Amino acid sequence: MTNSLNIFNTLSNKREKFVPITKDRVGMYVCGPTVYDFPHIGNARPLVVFDVLFRLLKKIYGENKVTYVRNITDIDDKIIETSKNKKISIDKLTNSISDSFNKDCIYLNCLKPNFEPKATDNIKEMINMVSNLIKNNHAYENKKHVYFSVSSFKEYGKLSNKDSKELIAGSRIEVSKFKKDPLDFVLWKPSVDEDPGWESPWGRGRPGWHLECSVMGEKFLGKHFDIHGGGLDLIFPHHENEIAQSCCSNKTSKFANYWLHNGFVTFDKVKMSKSIGNIVTIKNLSEKINGQVVRLALLSSHYKQPLVWSEKLINESQNILNKWYTQFEKCDLSEIDEDVTEPLLEDLNTPEYISKLHSLYDDSSKGSKTAKIKFLKACNLIGLLEENKESWENFKKTKANVDENFINKKIKDRKDARNNGDYKLADFIRKELEEEGIIIEDKQEETLWKYK
Repeated sequence: MTNSLNIFNTLSNKREKFVPITKDRVGMYVCGPTVYDFPHIGNARPLVVFDVLFRLLKKIYGENKVTYVRNITDIDDKIIETSKNKKISIDKLTNSISDSFNKDCIYLNCLKPNFEPKATDNIKEMINMVSNLIKNNHAYENKKHVYFSVSSFKEYGKLSNKDSKELIAGSRIEVSKFKKDPLDFVLWKPSVDEDPGWESPWGRGRPGWHLECSVMGEKFLGKHFDIHGGGLDLIFPHHENEIAQSCCSNKTSKFANYWLHNGFVTFDKVKMSKSIGNIVTIKNLSEKINGQVVRLALLSSHYKQPLVWSEKLINESQNILNKWYTQFEKCDLSEIDEDVTEPLLEDLNTPEYISKLHSLYDDSSKGSKTAKIKFLKACNLIGLLEENKESWENFKKTKANVDENFINKKIKDRKDARNNGDYKLADFIRKELEEEGIIIEDKQEETLWKYK
């Protein structure tokens, strides 16, 4: 593929042509989950968005030319607090949520990253980075706490495009009597005996959250790499702090060249969050909705914009895929036409790309084998229509809560109601079947049904 990719870079606050540091080789780091609770649909959005980017980069630069790293944070104050509240070990908690997260990724049809490091496997490297920062006069110790000195890094605030007063006023800053400045952030903190901890030059303790991603990004991609991604809420303080500590530890001017951030998923115009309690977990969705439906729904809005989660969105995505699967068949899907990818090359414009898929479907439904292959390849590029038609139909069948005898009886009851002029009851039966995952269609003297 020869066409160039243009992406919006939060660091420069503009759309830029993507140029890798090393020709024909790309490194991408995306912040993964903190494994203290089941991931929700808001967590699913970056999984799907950056999976599409991963697929596109592989298509542009080659299957083995892209290194994708997504971490797992398995040591954090939230994890410690949750394990205590649930009265289970931290290992049991983190292993359980990590397993669930991996199942969620499979359910959403996300490709496996090249590396998926755990924070607890990289403590030694974190201690080394903290030591470097102290040595370079960018960090200080106070009562076994080590803090990064924000005033020592003149570029601080560039990613979030705010000065220090704005950052303090508009963000949640950790309050501590051990800090010299309100913006300073923790690199290492002491652990009490019952909490996880590792020996360090500053006593037994554990790393700060921001430190973990800096270290794992550097370990697998180097001190300076191409793309760093995550949710909009990570710009400050997390990503801002990553840049500060990485650049100051390594004496570099940049950590990542391009910073990409996806917008929030909202429910009734309110950001979905565990603290508010308005969450829809991926695990619960998987019990009744095919992962491809969720994936298409998540791609229906541009990744930088808010996405309103609703039953209507799910139903629309389900209906689209029901239609598209009528064109499914096994065929050779090796290369994709470059003209098809144009919307994705313009900052992952998935809504426009999906619009193009509708046009390709219309062409394919006219019977041309070439058009059908073109349509299927285009769907596959963003991770859709990758399971066979039988699997797609079987999923709907297994998720329906009723058997055929029940369906046929309800259809007969509805017919009797209509014959008796009781259209209110007939409509009620139709809706009842729809809620059970069954769609009915009246065709002359016959009523047909299918799984939703």
